[in-house]
Amino acid sequence: QVHLVESGGGSVQAGGSLRLSCAASGYTYSRYYMAWFRQAPGTERGGVARFYSITGSTDYADSVKGRFTISQDNAKNTLYLQMNNLKPEETAMYYCAASYGLAPSIRRHKDFDYWGQGTQVTVSS
Repeated sequence: QVHLVESGGGSVQAGGSLRLSCAASGYTYSRYYMAWFRQAPGTERGGVARFYSITGSTDYADSVKGRFTISQDNAKNTLYLQMNNLKPEETAMYYCAASYGLAPSIRRHKDFDYWGQGTQVTVSS
């Protein structure tokens, strides 16, 4: 059973930066995908970025390309999301997710089987 714990959320002004962390444990296999999603009240959970454990390849939502970076520290079993130039509309609960699937998409949150409890990000204008 994969266990995910997010941290690093907080309040920043527009244009500011935050780095989210997701501590992972319980992986059975070395091949997996990890991702970050976000959800604001009254909206659907939307994918932000995805990381593939074997190749280190990444995938981003168009709205965050060039501003967000997903990465993993294998030694610490921790996934990161560096977020720069944050916008007020990006205020949301941010979730870490994992999947052993063949090619889970950040456009379908149901492709991911394991979820953390979330960390709140608030961006003020």
